[in-house]
Amino acid sequence: MEQKVIIELTTAEILERMDEEKRQLTKLKLNHAVSPLENPNKIKAYRKTIARLQTELRRRVLKSEQITTVGKK
Repeated sequence: MEQKVIIELTTAEILERMDEEKRQLTKLKLNHAVSPLENPNKIKAYRKTIARLQTELRRRVLKSEQITTVGKK
């Protein structure tokens, strides 16, 4: 998932998507432990997508804190 797409999602959608990606990653890891995956790079792709989602959430939290802080001055 590209960063442009993630930015357009709402916070609730990001949380929902992150939960789904984490479930898929867990499933892939278990399948890979039992028998090697055809394309093990999928695991890396899921990890990167989760990191992108977490980064966008953190960016939004910091942005809202910054707005709150600026409003108090």
